[in-house]
Amino acid sequence: MTERLTVPMVKENGKLREATWEEALGKAAEGFKSVVDLHGAKAFGMFSCSKTTNEVNYAAQKFARTVIGSNNIDSCNRT
Repeated sequence: MTERLTVPMVKENGKLREATWEEALGKAAEGFKSVVDLHGAKAFGMFSCSKTTNEVNYAAQKFARTVIGSNNIDSCNRT
């Protein structure tokens, strides 16, 4: 049986450790922001999946466009 993660993990000093959801989401947001700050919104892209709901795909594109400021979003819906 494959082990599954049951808590968020963050990398610190090259090693993964358990974290709270708040901390893990904060680190992800910091990473997105650092890319946008350094390279601009066009450096950010998002790929969404056709196997999820329309609502999740809508939220993904809305996040990329309004929060990040990037129109770089694609999905496998068109294939």
